[in-house]
Amino acid sequence: MFNLLKTKTSLKQLETIAKKLARKSLIGDIYLLSGELGAGKTTFIRFFIYSIFVHNLIKKPNSIKSPSFPIMINYPVKNFEVFHYDLYRLKNENEIQELNIIENLKENITLIEWPQMIINNLQIDNYFLINLEIINPRERIIKITHTHNKHFDNEF
Repeated sequence: MFNLLKTKTSLKQLETIAKKLARKSLIGDIYLLSGELGAGKTTFIRFFIYSIFVHNLIKKPNSIKSPSFPIMINYPVKNFEVFHYDLYRLKNENEIQELNIIENLKENITLIEWPQMIINNLQIDNYFLINLEIINPRERIIKITHTHNKHFDNEF
């Protein structure tokens, strides 16, 4: 894994990082978000998806919630969709297969919370891993890595 960013961040800085990453995103990009409950995974994704909509000059969704119970929520953009998965409740690889995640990857942008089962059980070899660690109620450490040496001009 190649390190792209590791820094202490406030909520406002987390929003800035999510927006910058969203603006640089390409169809086919996969973002795996890890961190304990309350670390800010869904918050990061909310900022990211809102930025995708703003960048494509489309009205933002009224709300972006964690898909803990439906497991997946998709957001149609122009010629692609943003898929937001939350795998927290999944118990085995068969449940992942039933979601058809692999089929949705190539033509869309995919964000996955609680990705451990995917990393361990599916052959995904080109993704961003975003880890959020709680320091205190107002600060997090964010670490962004990629399986390949993606270049982002250190604009985070």
